[in-house]
Amino acid sequence: MAAIQRSPIAFHCKTPISAVRPSRPSPSIRLKPSPSLRLLRITAPIRRRRRGGGPTMMSSAASSYASALADLAKSNGTLDTTISDLEKIERVFSDAGALAFFTNPTIDVEKKRSVLDDIVKSSELQPHMSNFLNVLIDMNRIDQVKEIVKEFEVVYNKMTETELAVVTSVVPLESSHLAQIAKSVQRMTGAKNVRIKTAIEPSLIAGFTIRYGNSGSKLIDMSIKKQLDEIAGSLDFSEIALVG
Repeated sequence: MAAIQRSPIAFHCKTPISAVRPSRPSPSIRLKPSPSLRLLRITAPIRRRRRGGGPTMMSSAASSYASALADLAKSNGTLDTTISDLEKIERVFSDAGALAFFTNPTIDVEKKRSVLDDIVKSSELQPHMSNFLNVLIDMNRIDQVKEIVKEFEVVYNKMTETELAVVTSVVPLESSHLAQIAKSVQRMTGAKNVRIKTAIEPSLIAGFTIRYGNSGSKLIDMSIKKQLDEIAGSLDFSEIALVG
């Protein structure tokens, strides 16, 4: 069955990020005990050398964290809820100010935890997601949170036999239209499930595009911009003389 997941997020933080003043780094970092954290095991990246070349990263830190989180979510039956939580987190950290705050080494860790608690509450994240974000802060990996979200999507799609389709349009499309797009992608790919992510791009003028496949390698362009580009490309201006 083609499944559509859309999750508009409203982030309300009790402690405004801009109001938090930098201070000296906290002298110690403590993890909050949690059964979820005991199950979260992060393995070091594995490097392999190319033939005649330098080392290449076979398993990045982001993919290691994503795989560990996916294993945890699968074990407690929360894969779908976890990917929904990660979409919320991705929206929060798409704000440059939020990312700058959490990656600033001069801001006290406890202040970061306080703001993080507000994010968890306002976004209604699961407890193990709160613990996971705290681990990223403690391990100085919070700067990779958006990469971790992308890697998690790859693992999730493989685990659930899901095809991801990114639909880009000038204005938000109706749910019925997105459902039709999901069914079309399912027919073309033979996927068991289809996840739809939406994006807005005014330069398309009208219509929409659908990107799917491995790393978004396939594109269906139904935009007016493409049609105008094709028309412009077919016109021959070689014999037109410009009069100054």
